[in-house]
Amino acid sequence: MMVGRIVDESEVQYVAAGGVVVHEGRVLVLRRPGRGEVRLPKGHVELGESAEAAAQREVCEESGCTGLLVEVDLGRQVVAFDYRGRRVVRTERYFLMRPLNGAALLGECEPQFEPAWLTWDAALAALTFAVEREWVRRAREAWEARAK
Repeated sequence: MMVGRIVDESEVQYVAAGGVVVHEGRVLVLRRPGRGEVRLPKGHVELGESAEAAAQREVCEESGCTGLLVEVDLGRQVVAFDYRGRRVVRTERYFLMRPLNGAALLGECEPQFEPAWLTWDAALAALTFAVEREWVRRAREAWEARAK
């Protein structure tokens, strides 16, 4: 069950969580040909679920990537946009992740997505939305800091 709150007829608020998954210097992105988009995996935080658990679940469901270890909490940001006549206010949480034991296992993913591993720069160039490029920038800083 999605946890969201309808403020009034014109606004809905909810929390979403996702991951910036890094493997062998590449970032996992999801191509969505039906919409002409390239996205990061994320989705709604369910009732009773932590943001971290939701992020791991959503990455797995959308991309098929399993066995993920959360390295860093990348923080939160609020995104607001209009959708189907309503104002949507979404609090996003993202986590830097890597596959356990260095193995990027891609199983079955949601049919609307095509997972791809891109270099940091290619991911930044390919992502459709600026807000997701910001998550990749944060993840890159955290990734490089942990490598020192």
